Amino acid sequence: MTFRFFLRDHLLQIVFWLIGLLLLNLLIWLDPSHTLSLVNLFYLDLLMVLFLGVFLFILYLNRRRWFQEIDQKIKNPDNILNSPLEDAHTYSEQQVQTYGQTLIDTHRQILNNIVAEQGDQREFIDSWVHDIKVPLAALTLISDDLELDIGEQKYYQLTNEINRINHYVEEVLYYSRLSNFANDYLIAQYDLKSIVNPVIRDNMNYFIHKHIQLKQEKLDYTVLTDQKWLGFIIQQILSNGLKYTPENGTITINVVTTSQDLQLRIADTGVGISEADLPRIFEKGFTGENGRHADTHATGLGLYLAAKLAKKLGHTLSASSEVGIGTTITIHFPILSYYNSPGSRQRLQP
Repeated sequence: MTFRFFLRDHLLQIVFWLIGLLLLNLLIWLDPSHTLSLVNLFYLDLLMVLFLGVFLFILYLNRRRWFQEIDQKIKNPDNILNSPLEDAHTYSEQQVQTYGQTLIDTHRQILNNIVAEQGDQREFIDSWVHDIKVPLAALTLISDDLELDIGEQKYYQLTNEINRINHYVEEVLYYSRLSNFANDYLIAQYDLKSIVNPVIRDNMNYFIHKHIQLKQEKLDYTVLTDQKWLGFIIQQILSNGLKYTPENGTITINVVTTSQDLQLRIADTGVGISEADLPRIFEKGFTGENGRHADTHATGLGLYLAAKLAKKLGHTLSASSEVGIGTTITIHFPILSYYNSPGSRQRLQP
């Protein structure tokens, strides 16, 4: 707080004091028993005003450190809860300090309660996901046994619905673990093929049923990532591509290297995304024009989770699309995140 703002805060007291001084002058001037000249009265008033100024300046200096401490805490809001007010001198400052400490303690208590509740919810979801996978696995085995009895078309429909349930269950599981990501990842070197190929195998029925051609190019690269989380990200992107690609379409997975990054591109020949929807596809809950169709069953969580997880892994997602032509989703791996790969600047020593 500057001295100007300090004076403004004490403006009422200053005005009241000046009015009192004016009344004192009036009494002295009207009292016939006192013969005080105007010059002497003026000097007395000047002395009193000077005394007031010195008093206010000393008071400001005494409180300046307190105000500066508050200003510093305001400029660092991210750490404000870890640095309560200290060194209060006056009773009013002590009251403010006590109030601030009470706010911090109450906030911490509420925050601890929320964290505990979220932990309980996460444990429940993990347990629920574990439990629900058992009957889903049983349904998969039963559907395999019924393949010859119910016909190819019904078998595909049955397995498709089971896979969709599995997909939604995985979304719930990964979403619940998003806030606790730091406790459940391991960065290591992985061959891209070892992560991409299992995802493709899991979705092979969709490729076969919809007669979608798969093209893989230049996947002989090594990246620094977490295998499980990256696999989930690729699964979300690939499932979106399969969902919006018509029969006899094409999905292409390839790698492009630049001087800044390594790019894993997953391109489809689907319906495409409008220019208005494209900037929002990574927003939570956004389904866009394509997702509003009844036959797509979009939740608006897949690409949102993919983008959030990619960011936590040090990767980024980008998208390009043209309506009626197709969409390309790109995972960007920083140039320092992979080693011993064609075109890599970083080499691991044996």
